[in-house]
Amino acid sequence: MEKAIIGKKVGMTQIFDEAGKVIPVTVIQAGPCTVVQKKTEEKDGYTAVQLGFEEVPEKKLSKPEAGHSKKAGKCLRVLKEFKLDKADELNVGDQLTATVFAPGDRVDITGISKGHGYQGAVKRCGGHVQKKSHGGGPVHRHSGSMGSSTDPSRIFKGHNGAGQMGNEQVTVINLDVVQVDEELGVIAVRGAVPGPRGGVVALRTSVKKVAEKHATEAGRVNPQKQSARVNPQKASARNK
Repeated sequence: MEKAIIGKKVGMTQIFDEAGKVIPVTVIQAGPCTVVQKKTEEKDGYTAVQLGFEEVPEKKLSKPEAGHSKKAGKCLRVLKEFKLDKADELNVGDQLTATVFAPGDRVDITGISKGHGYQGAVKRCGGHVQKKSHGGGPVHRHSGSMGSSTDPSRIFKGHNGAGQMGNEQVTVINLDVVQVDEELGVIAVRGAVPGPRGGVVALRTSVKKVAEKHATEAGRVNPQKQSARVNPQKASARNK
């Protein structure tokens, strides 16, 4: 079933499972989210709901923004639209909390990555640094020549070089929901989530379907083999 919610990244920590293994998790303050708008097949050509998150004073929104979110009875700063399976059952004003997800669910999380400003080709694209001797001059970290002057007589779009680094939308797919705290309204997700502390993130059911591994015949396992070693902090260990 397709599920989604908007939240705020709190930070990273670690928890211990029943076997005493460490699990690195990101804590997300998920919801409460309010249904602000409902898209229908008859009117809009598709079915979806628009969720609003983080209530703010009306003076912090423009008049069109305030008027739109007031239909749900609140002034909400963040609005995102999701195509959900049970969008027909939701109505404007309904609330979604962190309990829409449960431990064991797999989610895709979208956020804005940390911005690093304008950076050179070495830091931004992993370029090599020139030798710092024998006439290198003040160009040790410059990108250098990029192509012929006759053909194509230009630099192709998207070529490695200096420019804005970070501050772009990033989606991390197929993360595990480890814990859900209904009282605090937080979700603990295994692994790292893009963005700084306090950044807004969107959680939705993962688009990747992972087949469950079936147990093979019991046999002796050699702990010295690389295949027998399991790092509990790796994402690949969750399917074993």
